[in-house]
Amino acid sequence: MPPLLPEVILQRVLRLARFDGMSVLTIAGFFGLLAAAAGDYRGAIIGLLVAGTGAIELHGVTLLKAGYAEGMNWVIGSQFFMMAAMLGYCAFRLANVVIPPIPPNVATLVETTAAQLGWSTDEYLHFVYRLSFQMVGGLTVLYQGSMAIYYLRRRVAVGRALMNAAPGAAEE
Repeated sequence: MPPLLPEVILQRVLRLARFDGMSVLTIAGFFGLLAAAAGDYRGAIIGLLVAGTGAIELHGVTLLKAGYAEGMNWVIGSQFFMMAAMLGYCAFRLANVVIPPIPPNVATLVETTAAQLGWSTDEYLHFVYRLSFQMVGGLTVLYQGSMAIYYLRRRVAVGRALMNAAPGAAEE
């Protein structure tokens, strides 16, 4: 199979970055508003920061569509900014553990599971809390790192496509 043309790579990058940016902006914005409504100002701030990374990625898409190769810097940078925001939030949560109240219908399951492990309920809840934020951090590094690598590996082809295209030709 022959390699893809730079123009095809550009279109794929634009499509993926637009989808990713809109998804991040929408989902993080929603959770940021939800956190604000619940009075969790730290959660609201991280929600807005992460939503901002979606807006940064969309700005990069707009620049690429207009024929500016530096749009790739915005698209790639948004991945690292989101990774930093999420890892900072996870580190903060791990340093400041606050176990939320357990709903009564789940309390029996938590107590049974903790007893089976030979742990107290408090030890079990702290373990689950730490594990949850460690997993979020790990998945963030994996996903955002993969996205950054994807974009970095296509940077040259996108630049070639933009050089070959007439102004505004990157529009879908």
